[in-house]
Amino acid sequence: MLAKRIIPCLDVKDGRVVKGVNFVNLRDAGDPVELAAIYDQEGADELVFLDISASVEGRATMVEVVRQTAGEITIPFTVGGGISSVDDMKRLLRAGADKIGINTAAVRNPQLVSDGARKFGSQCVVVAIDAKFNSEWGEWEVFTHGGRNATGIKTLEWAKRMEELGAGEILLTSMDADGTKDGFDLKLTRAVSELLTIPVIASGGAGRADHFYGVFTEGKADAGLAATIFHYKELTIQGVKDDLKGKGVEIR
Repeated sequence: MLAKRIIPCLDVKDGRVVKGVNFVNLRDAGDPVELAAIYDQEGADELVFLDISASVEGRATMVEVVRQTAGEITIPFTVGGGISSVDDMKRLLRAGADKIGINTAAVRNPQLVSDGARKFGSQCVVVAIDAKFNSEWGEWEVFTHGGRNATGIKTLEWAKRMEELGAGEILLTSMDADGTKDGFDLKLTRAVSELLTIPVIASGGAGRADHFYGVFTEGKADAGLAATIFHYKELTIQGVKDDLKGKGVEIR
């Protein structure tokens, strides 16, 4: 079994890290470059940087902020938001990103996943899926544009298709759990994790150290991502790792 990873997430809007609940009511959480450096020192396994307003505003990710952030850290670094072409991917990889996260662009043009994987390798392509439970379907629906637009696409079918097209990893966010601190959506995470052979990063809902234990054991996730609890020092990365180690979970 691969060692589990703990990944802080920087949701960036207008050059600042922000965090909300269920994708709304955003509040300031600090400077992305400073926070990235702190997380690197604190033992984060990787870092995810999401320019959350880029797709909505129809512009490219802030390359300069990515370059500055990459210069401060030694851990793998995934960047997403506003990426719509292989050239966008290349620009960010050159600026220091290790992996590229795509969500809205993958829905608009699934071929981008294949093209990116072919040019840079599957390990560079992370497909982010924002999923919300659709009670009419009794299943989860994929949303785009930072959780604003419903697509009519079923999450499980979409995740499988992304794997087939060459995605190296899935970043799975439960919109229902996001920012609630009530725990990850174990049902959603397990359904996707059991369906795929590529790693699944679970996101949305972390509030306590034992939530990570639950998402790794019950949810079958390969990595746990969180923002609020780390940004506001409610939990430390080392504290979460110590808790997991004590429970026999293999971590990095």
